[in-house]
Parts: sequence; C-alpha cells; structure tokens
Amino acid sequence: MSTTHRFRQGAGRPCLDFLRTLRHRGTSGAVEELPDAESLAAWARQCGPCPAAPGDADHALVHTAQELREAIHRLIGSARAHRTPDTRARELVNRAAAHAVPVPGLAASGRLEWHADNPVRATLALVARDTLDLITSPALDRVRDCAGTACGALFLDTSRPGTRRWCSMDTCGNRAKKEALRRKAPA
Repeated sequence: MSTTHRFRQGAGRPCLDFLRTLRHRGTSGAVEELPDAESLAAWARQCGPCPAAPGDADHALVHTAQELREAIHRLIGSARAHRTPDTRARELVNRAAAHAVPVPGLAASGRLEWHADNPVRATLALVARDTLDLITSPALDRVRDCAGTACGALFLDTSRPGTRRWCSMDTCGNRAKKEALRRKAPA
C-alpha cells in the first residue's frame, strides 16, 4: 500500500525547503520526513523538476540525502554566524553539487520536460548547488529562524521591511496568533 506524501515548501529557496524534511528540528518532537526510499522519491517528485519513480531511490541514497540535509544545515548555520564552514559538511555539499543536474528538453507537445538518469540524485545536486549559491550571496542576510515555538525551520525573508517572523502564516503564524488571543481572553 502506497503512502501519500506531502512536503512543506515555500521557504524561499530549494535548499531551505529541503531542510524542512526534518520537521520540528531541535525539539523532542522532531519528525523525519525522509525515512525511506519511497519518501525520498516522493520528495524529489514534488520538489524537483523531473519525474521520479519509487524505484529511483534506495536505502543508501536515503542515507546520503539525510547526511546532505544535515550538512546543508551546518553550512548555512556557519555562514550565518560568519564562521569557517565545517570541513565534512563542505565536502558533502560539494560532492552532491558535482553530480549531474536535470536537463531541460522541449517535448513534441511543446511543453518543457526535465530529464535525468537519476532524478533523485539530480534533484539533490540542484539543492546542493542552491545551498552554495545561498551561502555566498547577499540573500544569506535574509535567512531567518521561524519564531514558532517548536518549528525549527529556516526561511528566506523576502518581505520589504525584512521583518517576517514565521516560516508560514498558515501554520506557525496562525498558531502564534491563536495563542496570543487565548492569553488575552478573560478567564
């Protein structure tokens, strides 16, 4: 029986969306959203440009993806703190970025289609390259930690004043506003 997967997007960069696959990072309620090959292929299908089939990932690639995600988190953290990047994290991201990425092609229907020999690994390569771009760009100054009490997500603040507080108004922002109303309500 196949499980339906739905992954959070909208953090403003593919690498930040990829970090969200460890939901509630840093809390006792952390949830691994990429526990198996089926989940990883589903993530690549939803978040990548080319179709990925359930057989396009295996246990080893799941482990690689999880290691890459944590390396990306460490690299972004180091860059935001103006620290020298962790050697192992840098090597993992560089290695992932060196893999072939999806290539575009125009189908007979006139639609743009993306192709890769290994769609999952190619999508991970795009994420790694996006990480390298982010940590070396001025956009890094706009990466924020969600103010949600148990969220742990990072997001790119593209608001004009640069004062966005939550990864999503629909989830963490709405939850915070409800909690504030409850505190103000007469007992």
